[in-house]
Amino acid sequence: MGKMIYDLAIMGGGPAGYTAAELAGKKGLKTVLFEKNNLGGVCLNEGCIPTKTLLYSAKIYLTAKDSLKYGVSCDTVSFDLPKIIARKNKTVRKLTAGIKAKMLDARVETIIGSAEIVSGKTGSIEIACNGQVFTTRKLLICTGSEVVIPSIPGVNETAFWTSREALENKEIPDTLLIIGGGVIGIEFASFFNTLGTKVIVVEMLDEILGGMDKELSALLRSELTKKGIEFHLKTKVVAVNDNQVEIEKEGAKQLLEVSKILLSVGRKPVLTGFALENLSLELNGNGLKVNGFMQTSHPDIYACGDVTGFSLLAHTAVREAEIAVEHITGKSEKMSYKAIPGVVYTNPEIAGVGKTEENLQAEGISYIVKKIPMTYSGRFVAENEQGNGICKILESNDGVILGVHILGNPASELIVIAGIAVEKGMKSDELKAIVFPHPTVGEIFKEAL
Repeated sequence: MGKMIYDLAIMGGGPAGYTAAELAGKKGLKTVLFEKNNLGGVCLNEGCIPTKTLLYSAKIYLTAKDSLKYGVSCDTVSFDLPKIIARKNKTVRKLTAGIKAKMLDARVETIIGSAEIVSGKTGSIEIACNGQVFTTRKLLICTGSEVVIPSIPGVNETAFWTSREALENKEIPDTLLIIGGGVIGIEFASFFNTLGTKVIVVEMLDEILGGMDKELSALLRSELTKKGIEFHLKTKVVAVNDNQVEIEKEGAKQLLEVSKILLSVGRKPVLTGFALENLSLELNGNGLKVNGFMQTSHPDIYACGDVTGFSLLAHTAVREAEIAVEHITGKSEKMSYKAIPGVVYTNPEIAGVGKTEENLQAEGISYIVKKIPMTYSGRFVAENEQGNGICKILESNDGVILGVHILGNPASELIVIAGIAVEKGMKSDELKAIVFPHPTVGEIFKEAL
């Protein structure tokens, strides 16, 4: 009997890897999936899902504390952090089990272990794992990303947190200094601030949430400032020493005393540890270079998700995985990055899709802004006492919707409506002609248009 050849081998069981595996298995491809830790990747185990679980607990706590605004009184509201963490772990376990079940259902062979590429021979790529060699016709690399640790003096001698440690921690720090005001940093700032920590955010750029709409990011920052979070923009961390952080802004230095430091300056593609060097694939920046079908410079090897270093988001990875598997099975649809939503699950939420004003200005494209307060939605007013936000729609001179940005709950759920409009190149008249149920916060789009 000859040795078994797989149709597709996948390295990495995160959103890109498990999506591709399930799809490939269901399409009848003999598929093997290698994962060295837990299925679900960073997203499920120490990223998107656990952070949202914690943030939801924080939101419930805040709602209970503010319940008098709604005519409901709750006496002595308190929280139990170990229980919040235990619930987060339970949620992750449940979802991990769900992915395992999906893999079984799609007849995917899942192998837990560190896989290495042995050879990239066309038509028979070889991968070693747990002392066995596997041969495959096609390979999909989904090794994800890892936390960037900046080279700040003193950082290696300091017991700092990354998102991983922050999610396991069972005690509330008195003061938390967050280095990096991106999505991850701001979500943790919101969580710990709600639970009573004094939070300080240090960001090198002139605004938090780089890449999001600047005007709305600034409004969110002022909301969070009112809640007691301290922001230092255009500020660099020059040194850390256990509980002391030295920051510098425009030449002036300042020393801050803190109980904990959380590093969240970004993530970078994982290109080491699986013998990628045996392939000499082309790179693009610090990630693997791919074409519109997610093929690398080796036509039988594909790459999806964070490892490409392009759009480090779980939902991007899922769509890229679909594109790759479709291409392997003979379709030729290209990946579209036109309408990838960005969401920050603070309270209030902020979300955007398509072009920002900053993008359009940089590209020299003229546009029209339509924006209104979220209080134009009756449902929003009913559910957000003393709260406000903004819905901003950017359209071309001939009425095509180019981008939509929302500050206010539930921005994360509404943004997909806008995403459909942007992806399909809808004109504002077409979106306006859709019947929205009343009362919903989503009607804000019709109001804005």
